[in-house]
Amino acid sequence: MKNIQSLLLVLICLTFVTNSFAQRKNYKIQNGIGLQGGITQFDIQTDNFETKKNSGYIGGMSASVDIPHRWYNVSYNIQLSENYVDIKASALGNLTEEFVEYKLFVANISFLFHIKLISNNLTLDVGPMLQYNSELELKDEAKEGYFIKGYNNLLTEDIRDISNFNVNGAVGLSLGVRRLLIRAQYMYGFTNMLGNLNKQDLDIGTNKKFKGNQSLLALTAMITF
Repeated sequence: MKNIQSLLLVLICLTFVTNSFAQRKNYKIQNGIGLQGGITQFDIQTDNFETKKNSGYIGGMSASVDIPHRWYNVSYNIQLSENYVDIKASALGNLTEEFVEYKLFVANISFLFHIKLISNNLTLDVGPMLQYNSELELKDEAKEGYFIKGYNNLLTEDIRDISNFNVNGAVGLSLGVRRLLIRAQYMYGFTNMLGNLNKQDLDIGTNKKFKGNQSLLALTAMITF
């Protein structure tokens, strides 16, 4: 709650600053608020597990600054998403392997530059992102006790407690006219999302330490006001 209040204060200050700047320079700088929602494809890029990307949902809001005399615009963004990823495992005594589905709740804050390729109708979006995510939660609790592929003593419930805070980079394209934008965005995790597993007393035998990076593709529609 404190983080959200702080962000709102920054956005309010930004509005006053840009309006004042516009008056001094006689530029028509415009601020906007956008609401967005769409679908995601999430995966964890790792050599420790055999994973399969899965679909999820994303929504959020954006506070943008349209700067006509520059080759870019900027925006602050808050996004919430529910993502899914599949990891291969097998039941005890069962030689048949299957993908077990995990759920991950994600909240992130980003600052993006929107490089104008065709005015404001087509922009290249790029910038840093701070992320908080939940633990990896088994979607089907009946899959507890399954053994992760490649390990003799690592169970599906053992890998829940992953790193909660991560730093990402975002890049994408926005296409639209007037108040409607369609945005495709790719978010890659620079930090080790599985790093927290290395701090736990897990029996992984001779397997390498855990390392994995988030890979998330989002396709959203946004309405600006």
